[in-house]
Parts: sequence; structure tokens; C-alpha cells
Amino acid sequence: MAYKHDYDKTLTRLRVILQRLNDGEALGVKELADEFGVSTRTIQRDFNEKLVSSYPIFQENKKWKMQDGFRIEKIRDIDDKIILDIIEKITDGIGGNFAIKGKKLLSKIKNEEQSPIYTKLNIEDISDKIYEINLLETAIKEKKEIKCQYKYKDERYETTICPLKIVNYEGFWYVVALRDGEVRKYYLKELSSIKLTNTIFEVDNTIDELLKNSISIWFNQYQEPYEVKLFANKSAATYFKRRPLPTQSIESLNEDGTMEFIIKITHEMEILPIVKYWIPHLHIIEPLWLIDIMKNDIQEYIQKI
Repeated sequence: MAYKHDYDKTLTRLRVILQRLNDGEALGVKELADEFGVSTRTIQRDFNEKLVSSYPIFQENKKWKMQDGFRIEKIRDIDDKIILDIIEKITDGIGGNFAIKGKKLLSKIKNEEQSPIYTKLNIEDISDKIYEINLLETAIKEKKEIKCQYKYKDERYETTICPLKIVNYEGFWYVVALRDGEVRKYYLKELSSIKLTNTIFEVDNTIDELLKNSISIWFNQYQEPYEVKLFANKSAATYFKRRPLPTQSIESLNEDGTMEFIIKITHEMEILPIVKYWIPHLHIIEPLWLIDIMKNDIQEYIQKI
């Protein structure tokens, strides 16, 4: 996986190349490599793997050109074009009718049918819940209570909630809502029979900050955030430097590539699954009570195998 600054450089390079081709220039690989400070192989990959499949670009007398008469006109900026490619691949990752409808919508503002961007996302398909999502969006925007049915542990019950946000954690969709003045989380696919009411509810802006600092759906509104100190070996440290957790702060970077860092959480399940995923490359330093929970979970697992 490329570092963010590497991605930014690639995005800038592709944008400049496309803009210059769009302006009618003929571009040589060697000259571009010298200009951007990269290898000729990198520039050749830019054309062969990222551009040729999506644009009418061809090579003539060792110069790359845009086909006569073609212009990138439907969008104002090349950056927008590349970002739309990324959005399209995220839509593909959701799948189902959602992806089909999303691609149709994107095709209205894009010229090509194929994209040079590929992503692998594990996001559940909610295309069968489009009607319910539309109702939820209306309720959230207009701050209206809804009546609905919810299935929990094989039991279905009726309830009235104040929906605040539709959120996605780890590929799964949830509705964050108020019920009896408390923040609750509902698995979106288990919500049904949604009906808008005329009852208006009030909400402050703390939910945005709460979601911003949350790591998973396990966040707890009523628990004061507490610190967890972790040690990452070289392999794990590389990952957590590239993709830091929402509340992460690095305490020390060591010469051997290892790292100690701190995160703030409101529920132990925000961090325990992450540590278990990274065993043996990541472990908890403190608090001790969280280490004890981790040890008990591992021992229970070992006893069952």
C-alpha cells in the first residue's frame, strides 16, 4: 500500500499529464520522467495501466497524444475526474442495485465506461433497503421521529426513534438514533415498516464529534474517553502510521521500526478486535485491566481448539 504522500504525487502527476494531453500536447516518456523525478517505467505504467484504458490516448513517434477531437469537457477539473473514478469503485464495492444505479448516475457526468482505479472493499449490499434509506434520510434532514419495527436476537418489536445518522463501520450499515433521550445503534437491515411521524425532535451537534472520534460501532456516549497504550512491532507500526486510528497519537518511534502509541476509546470493544487481528504484532501496554480481558479471551479460545 502506498503512503499518502506517494498517492498525492501520483494524483498530481496524472492530473498534469491529462491536462497537457487535453490541451493538445504530445508528451514523451523520458521528458516526463525527468520532469517528475521518477523512472521511465513509472511513467510508462501511468499510461499503460491508468490512462490508456480510460482515454483515447495513443503513441506516435514515441510521443503520447490525445485523439483528435476528444476533450474532457463534462467536468471542470481533472482532479474531479480521478476522484469520480475512486467513487465509482467504492460504489462497485457495495454491489447490487446500489452499484447499478450508482454507475448510471456517474455515467451522466463521465465520458468513459472503464476506470483506471480499482478498489477492494467489503461493504454489505443494502440495495434492497433503498426505500427505507430514503425515509431515514428525510427523517434525519427534517428531524422527525419515526415509528418502525426492529429485529434483535430473533425477536421483533415496535419502537419510536429519532434517527441522527446513517453510518458504516467495518462494512456494515447502522442507524444511530435517539430513543428515550439516549443514543442507540440499530443494524440497518433489521429496521423495517418505517413510518414518518409529524413529531419534531431536537438534537445538538455532539453526535458529529462523537462519531468523528469513534473507532467502531461499539462507542459509548456515556463513558468518558480513556487512554489505551499500545506497542506495535515494525510490521504493525508501518500500518498504523499509514492509517492511524481516529484518536491515535504516537508516543515514541524507535530505531528498530517499532512504535508506541496511545488511543482514546469509550468501550473496550473498540480496540480488542483490532489487537486480536494483529496478534502477535500488536499488544496492549496499559491499562492492566484491559490486558487481563485480552488474556482471558485468548485462553478461552485456546481451550476450545
